[in-house]
Amino acid sequence: MAAHREISTDRYSYVFSPYAEPIASVRPGETVTIVTEDAFESRITSPDDLPSQVLNFPFLNPQTGPIYVEGAESGDTLVVEILGIELTRDWVASAHIPFFGGLTGTADTALLSEPLPERVFIYPLRDGHVELPRGIRVPIHPFLGTMATAPQIEAIASLVPGDFGGNMDVPDTCVGNTVRLPVRVPGALFYTGDAHAAQGDGELCGVACEVTAKVTLRFGLEKGKTIAWPRLESPTELMAVGSTRPLEDAARIAWVELIGWLVADYGFDRWEAYQLLTHAGRMRVGNMVDPKYSMVARIEKRFLPA
Repeated sequence: MAAHREISTDRYSYVFSPYAEPIASVRPGETVTIVTEDAFESRITSPDDLPSQVLNFPFLNPQTGPIYVEGAESGDTLVVEILGIELTRDWVASAHIPFFGGLTGTADTALLSEPLPERVFIYPLRDGHVELPRGIRVPIHPFLGTMATAPQIEAIASLVPGDFGGNMDVPDTCVGNTVRLPVRVPGALFYTGDAHAAQGDGELCGVACEVTAKVTLRFGLEKGKTIAWPRLESPTELMAVGSTRPLEDAARIAWVELIGWLVADYGFDRWEAYQLLTHAGRMRVGNMVDPKYSMVARIEKRFLPA
């Protein structure tokens, strides 16, 4: 799909910050293509490029942004339609990183065990699939690991998800879906990056199929409409994202946000919505590896009033 213009930068951000100078501005209703780096800033290109040797910790997960959205004010909701994700190389990188991941000791889950062996994996993309060893082929499902607006006062590392969005690693931030994010500062200050060619629920080792991309987005505003947490909408589902630790509290946040959406926009009272989600709601893990974990609560639109 043709975009009005392309936004790229050689000045990536490693934080979601309300203080950074915007790299570009967009108008509500405008469609743009945004160039994104991979989570490793393209420093890992072969199995010999060990993260501990080639990455510049803690400057990880570079973000394109912030992008100023004209007319956005605190209390509004930023609406981002994902129209296209073009992967811009024919291979992806993954890795096992010491003291990072879902099945190893980390800085936040301190254990006396030794770190898992550090390894890098390079997988080709062919015929719509990620080619793994042993002839295993994983279908390509491009999505944006990171979409965010600026927090109100803090500058937060780009590995972190929160109520502003951030590094949620939710595969539902994909083509055809719409993301709604709370606006807390003038211009919203939108960030995106961390494109993935594929990822399992939970992003178990802490790294997905990392890849560079060009993403085509259309921006909109819902003036005066305030949401507390990110919301996603597909042609068939409503979804809400909660991010915190422990994982069950991230789930609770997501369910409460989804109940609030059903009450505000679909005519339910909160106890009717609670009952509906008890019987027909679904949930997936975005990630269980980041400094905060992300959970997605969802309901199919076929259960909602016409």
